[in-house]
Amino acid sequence: MHPFTFKYQPKTSKEIIGQESAIKKLRDFVINFKKQKKNAALLYGPSGTGKTISAYAIAKELNLEILEVNASDVRNADQINSLLGSAIGQMSLFSKGKLILVDEIDGLSGTKDRGGLQAIAKLIEKSSFPIVLTATNPWDYKFNNLRRRAEMIEFAPLDYKDISIILKSICINEKIKFEEEVLKGLARRAGNDARAAINDLQTLAMEAKELTKESLEELGERNKLESMPNALAKIFKSTDPKVAIVAFDAVEENLDQQLLWIDENLPKEYTNPEDLAKAYDKLSKADMFSRRIRRWQHWRFLVYINALITAGIAVSKKEKYKHYVQYKPTGKLLKLWWAKQKSMKKKAIAEKIAEKTHTSKKEALKSTLPYLQAAFKKNRDFREQLTLELDLSREEAEWLRK
Repeated sequence: MHPFTFKYQPKTSKEIIGQESAIKKLRDFVINFKKQKKNAALLYGPSGTGKTISAYAIAKELNLEILEVNASDVRNADQINSLLGSAIGQMSLFSKGKLILVDEIDGLSGTKDRGGLQAIAKLIEKSSFPIVLTATNPWDYKFNNLRRRAEMIEFAPLDYKDISIILKSICINEKIKFEEEVLKGLARRAGNDARAAINDLQTLAMEAKELTKESLEELGERNKLESMPNALAKIFKSTDPKVAIVAFDAVEENLDQQLLWIDENLPKEYTNPEDLAKAYDKLSKADMFSRRIRRWQHWRFLVYINALITAGIAVSKKEKYKHYVQYKPTGKLLKLWWAKQKSMKKKAIAEKIAEKTHTSKKEALKSTLPYLQAAFKKNRDFREQLTLELDLSREEAEWLRK
């Protein structure tokens, strides 16, 4: 049986769900490549959002030969020049042109890989063909040179509704029976990653050709991971500290996500104000310990955090609540992701300012950037001059205007 991710791989850009704006920008970049100031496009966003497949789909639609290199496989300047050096100048024999894809550049360290990133940056400068790069986080300092030479195109995190549409289409084609709510649950579980959701669907439906609530729970057991709702039930629906304290032992989510899940669902479960106050007192103490770990690296506090957010919250109530609560993830996770992206853009601009003004990045963030941003918003001539002087990408310029 072929993997569903391969069998249902989009053949055209119209089949790619949820990324219409990004695909339009990429198509325009490739079509108008010779008129562009930059020879590369940097596609960025979470895993499974369609970055790589979009490059393939557009290349096929435009009858372009595609040459793919995975950055994790070619880690130094010699390897990159060997594979791409001749390709960037040679004409294609069987198509109108060529598109060069350098996938997963996050795999390059920038220091240990002996000039890999610098080699890519130099090849971009002299390439006769459009180069497409993909990355999860492009705002890392090591990508400064690449960002200056590339058109930034964001592939936003997929909403679970978009992933549900993809899964539903596969179920219909494969004649898999499914319950609508279970399909949405599977989509939510994937965490914005369509590829992961499709793999999970195939795992569940390979034999029975049916997707049920029971099969979704079975998948969690196979992976030896507990779902967050089940873990929360051990805490919220129990007053026994021995049951509660092991709730997160087999859960994949990290500590920050655990705290957010509890914060989101605690007031829905604990309706008695006194119980709720006691529980939030435990949660706030756990958050305080978490901050101390980040600040001073006192990892011994982890054991106290786990005790507070499991057994501590479980014994904060006088008795078990009998009402049913459907535990849901918080929207704060996605908001935190967006906030991190904005912060990385801010730091990337500050690094450019620091380089030009011969000051530290910290000083640029604190003293220079606020004044430049104020002038950038008001004065069009200054905006154009600063964009040119700092070699700002479109994304960076938009951030300064907002």
